[in-house]
Amino acid sequence: MAERRSPRTLAAEHGNPPYSRQWWPMTATLQDPQPARSTGAPTSVVDGRQSPGETALIAIFTIVPLLALLAAVPFAWGWGLGWTDVALAVTFYIGTGLGVTVGFHRYLTHRAFKTSRPLRTALAVAGSFAMQGSVIEWVADHRRHHAYSDKEGDPHSPWLFGTGPVALARGFWHSHMGWLFGRDRTNARRFAPDLQADDDVRRVDRLFPLWTVATLLLPAVLGGLLTWSWWGALTGFFWAGLVRVALLHHITWSINSICHMVGERPFASRDKSANFWPLAIVSFGESWHNSHHADPTCARHGVGRGQFDISARVIRAFEKLQWVYDVRWPTPHRLAKRARA
Repeated sequence: MAERRSPRTLAAEHGNPPYSRQWWPMTATLQDPQPARSTGAPTSVVDGRQSPGETALIAIFTIVPLLALLAAVPFAWGWGLGWTDVALAVTFYIGTGLGVTVGFHRYLTHRAFKTSRPLRTALAVAGSFAMQGSVIEWVADHRRHHAYSDKEGDPHSPWLFGTGPVALARGFWHSHMGWLFGRDRTNARRFAPDLQADDDVRRVDRLFPLWTVATLLLPAVLGGLLTWSWWGALTGFFWAGLVRVALLHHITWSINSICHMVGERPFASRDKSANFWPLAIVSFGESWHNSHHADPTCARHGVGRGQFDISARVIRAFEKLQWVYDVRWPTPHRLAKRARA
């Protein structure tokens, strides 16, 4: 069995310099870019262990939607699938997907822009509808990922077990979804103290069970009302509920796995992150992952010609509507500093 590499060994293998373990600005509020004074909060990476019940729920909400997606294969057009189901599934996929990419990721995790209190809450709720964990938990995990990217401490790196075929297969499973079943819980007091101090975000975080129920029942209710039938409610629940959640789960997880294993690396980064163009549209621009890791706080990940980034387009639209401000857009100087020599 392959052994775990230490951070120094992994850095030597991949040609990576040591990585800062607390790179993001520790702010008192989401609107204040200045670092806050130390409050003496715990600095450990993990904070306790998941209970068996929590692990079981994770299994249910990851495996059941996947089984639903697999069960969708025998379904034929015209029986159990119609335009209403497609419209609902696409609408919920886009809304919840952008909630993750624009809300959870580029805003709440990396603060690529600033916004008002109502939009902040709306983005946090939309991201919660993706069923990828509560907002504070999601942000804490992702900040930890950047702090220890592809090193010991990264919650979902594919490179923690070695570089041989068996080790990489094990690493792919771990980075894609195996890490969700790990018992260590990321210490949010260390990695997301700003969100824990925000009343609105804390409220959205506490109501995650409600958002989980709503994201599955709303498509069923809408499907039933639009078709005025129980069958429409059932197919709406299946396609726009279970199948949509499963598809979005695996697209998001592919950023953790595929985009740290294969693709192009035009920018210098301290890990194995890569740009993988086939996932660009369905991931709303998140698969330009090397660009993101080279400049994490940038609002646009697809910075090259032809690199379509739907999330950046949405942020630009919000900016023109004056819903967001102080957006961190890429500049030629910023890109030149990060380009590989």
